Amino acid sequence: MKFPFKPARRASRRQRRRTGLLSALSVFLLVLTGCGGDSSAEGKEEIVVAIVSNPQMQDAISLKDDFTGKYPDVDVRFVSLPENEARAKITASVATGGGEFDVVMISNYETPMWAANGWLTNLQDYADKTEGYNPDDFIPTIREALSYEGDLYSVPFYGESSFLAYRSDLFEQAGLTMPEKPTWDDIRRFAKELNDPEKGMSGVCLRGLAGWGEVMAPLDTMINTYGGRWFDEDWNATLDTPEVKAAVTDYVDLVRSHGQPGAATSGYGDCLTRYAQGNAAMWYDATAMVSSVEDPKSSLVVGKTKYAPAPVKETEDAGWLYSWSLAIPQTSQHKDAAWDFISWMTSPDYMKLVGEKVGWERVPPGSRLSTYQLPGYAEVSEAYAKPTLSAMAGASQETSMVLPVPYTGLQFVGIPEFQDLGTRVAQQISAAIAGQKSVDEALDQAQRYARTVADSYQAGGR
Repeated sequence: MKFPFKPARRASRRQRRRTGLLSALSVFLLVLTGCGGDSSAEGKEEIVVAIVSNPQMQDAISLKDDFTGKYPDVDVRFVSLPENEARAKITASVATGGGEFDVVMISNYETPMWAANGWLTNLQDYADKTEGYNPDDFIPTIREALSYEGDLYSVPFYGESSFLAYRSDLFEQAGLTMPEKPTWDDIRRFAKELNDPEKGMSGVCLRGLAGWGEVMAPLDTMINTYGGRWFDEDWNATLDTPEVKAAVTDYVDLVRSHGQPGAATSGYGDCLTRYAQGNAAMWYDATAMVSSVEDPKSSLVVGKTKYAPAPVKETEDAGWLYSWSLAIPQTSQHKDAAWDFISWMTSPDYMKLVGEKVGWERVPPGSRLSTYQLPGYAEVSEAYAKPTLSAMAGASQETSMVLPVPYTGLQFVGIPEFQDLGTRVAQQISAAIAGQKSVDEALDQAQRYARTVADSYQAGGR
C-alpha cells in the first residue's frame, strides 16, 4: 500500500532539536575523563572508538592487529560499554561537543537527527573515494536510513529487520501450514493450536518487557500494519485511535493467552533463550536472532526452524529496520584516521576476515549484499539469508504503514523526545500485559504522554 512519504522537516528544526536534546541531557550530565585521543607514546596518531559491547563488536576488538598491520601509524583505543551506557555516554559527548571520541557507534535512530544538527561528519566523499569500499553494496534500505539529504553520515556495521521464526517440525506434526505471508489472525490461530503449557511449550513468544527498544519494537510494527501511528501529519497524537487500540488489544491478548509465562518481564534475550531451548513454537523478532537460533553450540532447534515474513494486517510488509553503524563526530581532530578505521571495520574484506578468523556464523549480517555471496557465509546462512534480505528490502514506510506520518522510523519515532516518550508508553503496555491495567487505561495514559510532545511540535511550528 503506497503513499507519498513526507519526511520530518529536520533542517527547519535544527536549533529546536538541539535545544530539546540538550535539555533532556541536562538531567544526565556525564563527565568523561581520560578519553581524548591525540598521539601515543610511539608517535602514532591515536583515535578513540566508542562501541557497544555486543559479541560482534568484541570480535572487532579481537581483530585489531589486522587493522594495525594495514595502518601502522594509527593507534586505536576502544571504549566498549553495555548498550544503554554506551548510548548515554555517546549521546552526551556528541550533543555537547565534548570531543572525547573520534568514532562512535550509533544507529539509524540517531544518524539523521544528528546530521541535521551538524554534529556528524559527512562520510559520502570518504566512502566514494576509498578503493574497494563500494558504498553501493550496502543494502538499500539500510543505506537510506543512514543518510541525510542523500549523503551517508554513518555507515553500517550490521543491520536487521524482523521476521517470524517457527518450528517447522511442530507445524508438520499438527498438520499446519505457514502461509507465504502470514497475518496476525494466522498467528493467533497457530499459537492457540500449538500452545501447551503443561509441556512447557508456549504458542508464541513476544516481547513484553518495558522499553522503547523492547516491547515497543515488535508492537510498533503491529500498530503500523493495523493502520495506526503515533502522530498524524499535523502532529496530533493518535495513540487513542481505533486502529492503535485494535493492534495493542490483539498483541496483549495474544501474549497473555498463548505466550510465554511472565511475558511482562520478557524481552529479546528471554525470548531467544526460550525459543532456542525448544520452549516456544513461534517467535516474532529481529532477523539477527539467526546467529543464535542456528548455532548448534547454543540452540536445540537447529534445523527445525523456518522463517516467514513479519505478520501483516493491512499492508504489504510489516518489518522494522535497525542498524548499528559507525560515525565520526564533527568535533574529531583525527577524521582521516577515524575513517581509516571505519572503512576497515565496515568493508567487504572485513566480512571475509571475520569468517576466516572467528567463524562464518559471526559475520555481521544485514549490511552488505556481497556478504551473502561469500561461499562460507552462504553455507551457514542457507536457511535464513533469503528471508533476511526480503525482510530488509520490505522495511519501508511506503510498504509497512497505511497512513503517512511526519517522522521517520518503523519501530521508533525519529525525534529526540522518543527515548523518553517511548519508554513511558512501553511501561503502560507492559502493565497491561501484566494484567495491572486494561488496554484502554494504558492507552489513555499513553495518549496524554504523546499529546505533551505533540503540543511542543505544533506550538513551535516544527
